[in-house]
Amino acid sequence: MERKDVETKYTWDLSPIFPSDEAWEKEFKAMEADFANSGISSYQGKLGNKKDLLAFFALRDALSRRLEKLYLYASMRHDEDIRISKYTSYTAMMGSLVSKMMAEMAFVEPELTSLDDEKLRSFIADPDFADYDYTLDQIRRSKAHVLGGGEEKLLALASDVLGGFQTVFSMLDNADLNLPKGKFGGEEVQMSHGMYGVVLRSGTREERAQWFKDYYGAYIRLIDAITQTYYGNVKKDIFYKTARKYDSCLSMAMEGEDVSPKVYENLISAVHSALPVMHRYISLRREILGLDEQHMYDIYVSLVPDADIKLPFEEAYELVIKGLAPLGKDYQNLLRRGKDERWIDVCETEGKRSGAYSTGVYDTHPYVLLNYQQTTNDIFTIAHEMGHSIHTYKSSSAQPYPKSEYTIFLAEIASTVNEVLLMKYLYSTTEDKQLKKYLLNYYMDMIRATMFRQTQFAEFEQIAHAKAEAGEPLTKENLCEIYYKLNKDYYGEGIVHDEEIAYEWARIPHFYRSFYVYKYATGIISAISIVRRILTEGDKAVQDYFSFLSGGNCTDPVSILKRAGVDLTTSAPFETAMREFEETLGEFEALSK
Repeated sequence: MERKDVETKYTWDLSPIFPSDEAWEKEFKAMEADFANSGISSYQGKLGNKKDLLAFFALRDALSRRLEKLYLYASMRHDEDIRISKYTSYTAMMGSLVSKMMAEMAFVEPELTSLDDEKLRSFIADPDFADYDYTLDQIRRSKAHVLGGGEEKLLALASDVLGGFQTVFSMLDNADLNLPKGKFGGEEVQMSHGMYGVVLRSGTREERAQWFKDYYGAYIRLIDAITQTYYGNVKKDIFYKTARKYDSCLSMAMEGEDVSPKVYENLISAVHSALPVMHRYISLRREILGLDEQHMYDIYVSLVPDADIKLPFEEAYELVIKGLAPLGKDYQNLLRRGKDERWIDVCETEGKRSGAYSTGVYDTHPYVLLNYQQTTNDIFTIAHEMGHSIHTYKSSSAQPYPKSEYTIFLAEIASTVNEVLLMKYLYSTTEDKQLKKYLLNYYMDMIRATMFRQTQFAEFEQIAHAKAEAGEPLTKENLCEIYYKLNKDYYGEGIVHDEEIAYEWARIPHFYRSFYVYKYATGIISAISIVRRILTEGDKAVQDYFSFLSGGNCTDPVSILKRAGVDLTTSAPFETAMREFEETLGEFEALSK
């Protein structure tokens, strides 16, 4: 349907950010003028002086907070309907303004890194710099990768040009894909990203096969453009890696978040060791479904028919609130507030950005975009995205602005904790054997999709970047070859590896935020350990978890996660997650007998 047909209560309320487009445009012009007259570049050469450095930080933060609100409004309006050129223009305007600000402040890191260790350490130890101590320490440790002022300014100016690959892919994926209509439930319906997921979960086998073929066919028709877009994004990473003197694109991404690349390697190693259990699950699916041949379009079908939880949004949201009761009444009240105050944009509409996300900035409450369908998966998506939002809310409430934004490495943990808690609540509150089996199946698929599949994506990114870093061009042929081989490794011999699945890499938006997807896997691995502790230790574990949620970016992310009782520098969380999957599979097998 069109957006104008959606009830107001199911749309997000952007008035707390700006009451109107006119107000946004007025603030944008004021921001441009204030930035031009701010004199921020006049601090160049003065950052070694305590008074000037504190004044610079205060000015930068004030400008950044205004900029973030402008960007938030523009991007959310754009995502409501990407066909509206005005909001595409808004986001482009913001991109240019951000680039100008980055260019004007390009002197900061080179100047700070040029200070001797004694000076930087004195600032870090000074209580007046308490809001910036971790930032300054990161700068102190990044000296080898920061260039001179002129070079940094050039890199900042280049960011607007080199940052466009994600936008190009978004336009290809949402505006130019030209998905056909398909048969579903005996009727012809318009294919969309959201409906594709519905059909693969609940359509007939004939419908699933046809939608699978037609959906991938749309990407195959655009494969040359998508290949060049993705290769351009990888070359952008290599450009920055080379300019900043990192050993690899992976190490650049990991060091940017103060996380050892060893975590990435440990994840892939741990998941590979668990692939035999994954293959056992895939073969069990074929057996229970009674298929001579299981195809890739069969793996989303529940092994327990007629047990999918189909609820209108209102009822689904209440179910999520009940499922998260172990986190306490204050947490539940925040969930209610999010719905009542219209933090959430619920319905799938023409031109709306696909998928789901949570977003927000320091001076607003968080927001959530959904494309809600009445499926179990979408109920869990509510829990997932609200987990992000309450993480954002608690970090912003507990931390000063410079320390409020938690790193992406931590971003997928709170969301997944909510999903695992909801699953265990549903399982524990039913005596229905079929529903129990359904929930176990759903949980195994959650782990398959989040831990195994995202690690498969992560390994693809690692291989593709390494190939390009070695000087080998990325083509549609070798990218498909890499992905197809990985698919065989991860899913085993219990399934037919349809030729279309070789193109799956071409439809993954997260590949344009390089080395992001592995965090989904480490997120569920951490979440499983956190939930086990909450359900066994109670309030002490909950309070430790809230300490994690409130940590923001006050220190390195691995240390913040330790607050919740999870230490990713050890093998324990990985072993716990692999054991959870195997135990869940064993329980399902026992119930099935």
